[in-house]
Amino acid sequence: MNFLINTNKAIEAKVDCLILPIFDDPKLRGATKTINTANNKIISDFQKNKDIQGKIGQSRILPITGKTYKRLVLVGCGKYEKYSEKNYKKALISALSKLSRTTHKSAISFLGTSDICGNKAGTEYRATKILAEAWHQISYQYTTTKPSNEKKISLNKLYHGTNGNARSSEMKKGFNNGDAIGKAIKTVRLLADLPSNICTPTHLANEATKIGRKHKAVSVKVLNESQMKKFGMNSLLSVTAGSSEPAKMIIAEYKGSRKNEKPIVIVGKGITFDTGGISLKPSNSMDEMKYDMCGAATTVGLLQVVAELGLNLNAVFIIPTCENVPSSTATKPGDIVKSMSGQTIEILNTDAEGRLILADALTYAQRYKPKLIIDMATLTGACVVALGQHHSGLMSNSDHLAEKLLKAGVDSGDATWRLPLTEDYSDQIVSNFADVANISTRGSGAGTITAGCFLQKFVGDFEWAHIDIAGVAWLEGQNKGATGRPVGLVSEFLISESGN
Repeated sequence: MNFLINTNKAIEAKVDCLILPIFDDPKLRGATKTINTANNKIISDFQKNKDIQGKIGQSRILPITGKTYKRLVLVGCGKYEKYSEKNYKKALISALSKLSRTTHKSAISFLGTSDICGNKAGTEYRATKILAEAWHQISYQYTTTKPSNEKKISLNKLYHGTNGNARSSEMKKGFNNGDAIGKAIKTVRLLADLPSNICTPTHLANEATKIGRKHKAVSVKVLNESQMKKFGMNSLLSVTAGSSEPAKMIIAEYKGSRKNEKPIVIVGKGITFDTGGISLKPSNSMDEMKYDMCGAATTVGLLQVVAELGLNLNAVFIIPTCENVPSSTATKPGDIVKSMSGQTIEILNTDAEGRLILADALTYAQRYKPKLIIDMATLTGACVVALGQHHSGLMSNSDHLAEKLLKAGVDSGDATWRLPLTEDYSDQIVSNFADVANISTRGSGAGTITAGCFLQKFVGDFEWAHIDIAGVAWLEGQNKGATGRPVGLVSEFLISESGN
């Protein structure tokens, strides 16, 4: 897709389609009002006959003759007083979805013009960024194992219309960032949607290596099980003990700033399939456990964003990845292992495996003396119970870092919600036989938080945040598929940190 800026007045636009906002009231605004007057009040007539009522998600295409544009795409944007970035994106997705099924090749969106959205700081940037992201969201197609899913899309030029106002550098920046983030979300969705017999730990390593080959600022190394053993990563190796598929520890370094600047470390859980191990899961919906590597997929996507945008920071991306399956060699409930940190772990439930691979990855991350560490994981079903599919769960040992991530969640539309990490919860994972237990030994509540408390024991004194994405990383049912979250959230944070 070519993302462009068009500064012509709407009536002078030379394009296949004009995308125009219709609000949930009789008043026409901005470009919509101008185009209505220039076309014998066709839009207001459409409103009067209730062919469109301005409700979010409504869209209609009207043919036009004798003009420099061929079609009007009218899009419901809800109540004008409540026109938010969220509703703006919903309206865009509705319009673009409809256009993607036509043979039209170009369109100008007037949904984000200043006469509609106002002139607040950041509005121009957000308008183009969201436009690019919305396009990538609706144009994603999973075809790897189902080629019949492929649909030809003719649309190849998408403009942000200013309706006569000047272009700005913020508009171009918004398109650049939104395009990079949108493409990365597609990468994440594809990796996550692939079946586990294709998306193995080796496949994830290959995908990270491809990014490294493409960008000079990125270097990638992959530790095998023998090397992990030498590092003392017995916590991670205990999870892969039952699998014949080789585990990997993927480390990608991005150097975009001064050599002596401390890096931000991003860690992503990469269980490419989770049966629960000896603590076997129920068979119902077990196929969705291919999504237990969404933290790893997100880490690959973030590496792609940082490299493509050339962000002014140093970063390290760490992906511990393996399968968790039962066999005669699998770890058993009650087994005790010594982690890379030297702490011993009593494994009371082999289905609480994500925290075991993250423990060694977080310990390894400290070798870089990082500025901060962020880990992302489909870690607990309890997070789905607590927050559903709307917010990811955020835990942190730093109020400063937590506030930044909460703001990034709001700004990106990829919301997160902070949960407490206090000594009371940490006391729930005490073990009589090891330094720590991998599940609660004192009460069954607060599973998301006690998992966070477990991880906190492996981050030392470094500023750290954990994002539990179990509820947001994929959709169930008829719309089953990966969402690409929290690429938007963490990308927003990294861009802000870089100053780009």
